[in-house]
Amino acid sequence: MRRSRARSQHPARPPHPSPAAQTTPPTPPTPPFDSPAARSLRAGLGLEPEHVAYGMRSSYGLPHVTPDMVVDWERGTAAPTCVELTALAGVLWCSVDDLADRPRTLREYRVARGLSAEEVAHAVGLELLAYLRMEETGQWRGNERQSAALTGLLGLSRPDFVTVSGRNRKLAELLRDAVTTRWQGYVRPVAKLVPLERRLVEDVLRELHTAYRGTITAGLTWTNGTAWTDADEAGRDFLDHIVDRFWSTVSTVEGTGPY
Repeated sequence: MRRSRARSQHPARPPHPSPAAQTTPPTPPTPPFDSPAARSLRAGLGLEPEHVAYGMRSSYGLPHVTPDMVVDWERGTAAPTCVELTALAGVLWCSVDDLADRPRTLREYRVARGLSAEEVAHAVGLELLAYLRMEETGQWRGNERQSAALTGLLGLSRPDFVTVSGRNRKLAELLRDAVTTRWQGYVRPVAKLVPLERRLVEDVLRELHTAYRGTITAGLTWTNGTAWTDADEAGRDFLDHIVDRFWSTVSTVEGTGPY
């Protein structure tokens, strides 16, 4: 009787978890998808979406892939999963990197690094909900220390940091105004947006202003004493790529090479 009572006092062992109940490994992150590249590669091979879908079904065991899915991927209205992306690259005779676009948002940079939102929030010293709001709005609002931690964690270049901060549109507006009017008045506003010293911003804006004026002048042709033709088109092209020109000029002024 004593043995029986002693034995009954031990708690029952929990059942051994079945394989199905065990945690499945995390799905590898899918890089941002370059829709135009996929369309261009397919067209270059002379294939139709039907051919791509058939190849993914027959050669890679993905029976759910349809021509409409391929069209959606190429239009950018949907993106392939990691498995689908690998199969698509095989059908198009290219590497996965050929179909991967550069990350553009804070979330895409995080996913490309294979990090969870919790890991990033903890590493930079933010509450999870606060960090998630920044991802949702596309506006980074961390302080200088948190920004430095984010840059190191995600391996961001200076242009990358401005992009994930949601500041590119405002930067482009300021730069367009700076090169088309008096650049001196835009040194301070631009310096607030980018992680650069004010003196460097000043030198870069001066260079851009001079380059823009030179582009306009070079685009002028003269007929019967009247200037016309290519100046407007050259100026529009310069302004359309003003942010890229800004960072390229930063590298030139610094002597650091490509940014």
